[in-house]
Amino acid sequence: MHREEDASSLDGTLVLRLGYDGGAYAGFAEQPTETTVAGEVRRALEVFLRRPIELTCAGRTDAGVHAVGQYVSIPVTADELAVPRSRWMRAFPALLPHDIAVSEVFHAAPGFSARFDARSRTYTYRIATGDAPPLLTRSVTWWHRWPLDVAAMDDAAQRLVGERDFKSFCKTSSAIGRPTHRCVQAVSFARECSLGEECLAFTIRGNAFLHSMVRTIVGTLVEVGCHRREPAWIDEVLAACDRAAAGPTAPACGLCFMDVAYDEGALVRCP
Repeated sequence: MHREEDASSLDGTLVLRLGYDGGAYAGFAEQPTETTVAGEVRRALEVFLRRPIELTCAGRTDAGVHAVGQYVSIPVTADELAVPRSRWMRAFPALLPHDIAVSEVFHAAPGFSARFDARSRTYTYRIATGDAPPLLTRSVTWWHRWPLDVAAMDDAAQRLVGERDFKSFCKTSSAIGRPTHRCVQAVSFARECSLGEECLAFTIRGNAFLHSMVRTIVGTLVEVGCHRREPAWIDEVLAACDRAAAGPTAPACGLCFMDVAYDEGALVRCP
């Protein structure tokens, strides 16, 4: 393909939808001494394109968090945009580790950003209850064991919908000097069965999320589901704007980044 290009020669944006099992990674974002999803994806793209690249993701996931609908964007040249989808899809399985997979390739306009052009992001957290732990789905669920009052949890969760200050629900150090208001657009609970194993799936959609926000929300909702707290307690937690007011942070393994929404027509499937 091409060697290093200067910015003036970049004619469009390549966008990848990818998934990963986060168990072996120290999160999405690159870190100098850690194995990360972004590091593996960047290396694969640089091998294919034979030049350094700049990669932007829709949302950084923490260590151990999974994804099926993460999006990344890469500025590319006209020649690189001309690479057919079939060639990309043949190359990625050979270039990426077995626990990272590209599911679709898109084109977008110059300057498109997987992060800044996202209209919403959706996460699902899966919890298994019961005396027996999940076996085949154990890496993607939190085995909580104890029964949960889903109606009470839903009552509590609905109190999070709307524009709110979620400072109580994020990692304390990440909130210092940064805005903590976010808009939660929808929350829901559903029973799921995968490979014969049942779980409770909590899905949340919002414009953006703070560091550990979804996992802290889940840990807080579980306090309600166990009847250690009443649903109205969520109102007090929001008002406190203090991480100490909320419940524990749920384990990373149960969280999955499900999807990102963009403006209609912003992404065009690679031919």
